[in-house]
Amino acid sequence: MSEPAEFLGPILELMSWVGFVPGIPLLITGWVITKRRCLWASTTAEVFEAGGFKGFRWSDEANTPHISLHTAEQTRGLGPGDEVLLCYDTCHPARWSIGEPRNDNPVLALGWILTAVGILCTLAGFVLMMF
Repeated sequence: MSEPAEFLGPILELMSWVGFVPGIPLLITGWVITKRRCLWASTTAEVFEAGGFKGFRWSDEANTPHISLHTAEQTRGLGPGDEVLLCYDTCHPARWSIGEPRNDNPVLALGWILTAVGILCTLAGFVLMMF
């Protein structure tokens, strides 16, 4: 009967390469994406009505006024004069959201997972060589 090292060794070696080769570049790419991402700020927007459309009127950190129009379906339940919390991208104020933005970075998460698999398989390979 064959020993576990004979069949586990090549599997661990392969999984080390599968983890490290894409994992390290994904970690670097995810880090760059994280560093280049702009922060989001929040402000209060006022709902207004114009020509059958409702919209939001708000100002950013530099007191630059912004207006965005929406259909009645998108602003259902809001009346003129209501105030809502609006979050916007400080680098690109045209990107905004009523809810808090999600700051996920799936590239960075996948890079961490693959790199961890590579590290664990490498350590398991060294432990396997001792026995």
